[in-house]
Amino acid sequence: MLRDIAIAGIQEQRRARRWGIFFKMLTFAYLTALLYLIWQGDYVDSVVKGKHTALVELKGVIAPGQEAGADNVVKGLRDAFENDDAQAVILRINSPGGSPVQAGYINDEMRRLREKYPDKPLYAVIADIAASGGYYVAVAADEIYADKASLIGSIGVRMDGFGFVGAMDKVGVERRLFVAGDHKALLDPFLPLDELEAGHIRKLLDDIHDQFIEVVKQGRGDSLAGGEELFSGLIWTGDESVSLGLVDALGSAGYVAREVVGEEEIVDYTRKRDWLTRLSDRVGAELTAALESGLFGARVR
Repeated sequence: MLRDIAIAGIQEQRRARRWGIFFKMLTFAYLTALLYLIWQGDYVDSVVKGKHTALVELKGVIAPGQEAGADNVVKGLRDAFENDDAQAVILRINSPGGSPVQAGYINDEMRRLREKYPDKPLYAVIADIAASGGYYVAVAADEIYADKASLIGSIGVRMDGFGFVGAMDKVGVERRLFVAGDHKALLDPFLPLDELEAGHIRKLLDDIHDQFIEVVKQGRGDSLAGGEELFSGLIWTGDESVSLGLVDALGSAGYVAREVVGEEEIVDYTRKRDWLTRLSDRVGAELTAALESGLFGARVR
């Protein structure tokens, strides 16, 4: 009996060891694949030599610290312009807008680079959308291309919020607020709207809107064929935008590289976020997907 128990114990230890090795190898393979997915875009384009068309992506909301933030986009544009092998630069935009300050930084740098490198054209190519700040950036290019179904425009400024005064009255909540400065509680959602403050905000938005309009007119010049409706906040398709002068022609990044630039080889200069940030984002996405698929015995709804 003792011998049987000892043999069973040894067999159990062997099984546990085999399973441990299996799970370690599985974990290692998973991490290796994960790191490959994160890093695969970092080195492929860096080794390309010879003449080519440079590409920089502006994707997502234009805001500090984001992929479409000014720091990230500007670094990619500078790298592209400084490379003598890059015959032209394409900024591919897919953005609903964002910070007017960040969009202004990118616009200013695009115009500076065009002036510094006058022989290297800069094209903006709109993918799904270039609205508001996304279009603010696009107008700094030599020419703008879009798909016929792209959404373009929204030349305007907005600020929004909520008012909870009525709800607080119904619930019986009393607001207690102490400020130094008559308008320090500007647009406080728990206080009735002050008309003086509302007028101040409207003027602020009008001033930023005027800046936006001036940038568009400066960038597009005599190409604009529409009237004041262009600056009303409306959006149009790429097809309509051509006739309105918001866009020069229809075409993708590949089309521009092949037919306009004459260098079909495209090299991506888009700056990637640091590997640690991308690793944490990727792991978070994988865990979320695993939870949603019920891998851990539960389903997130």
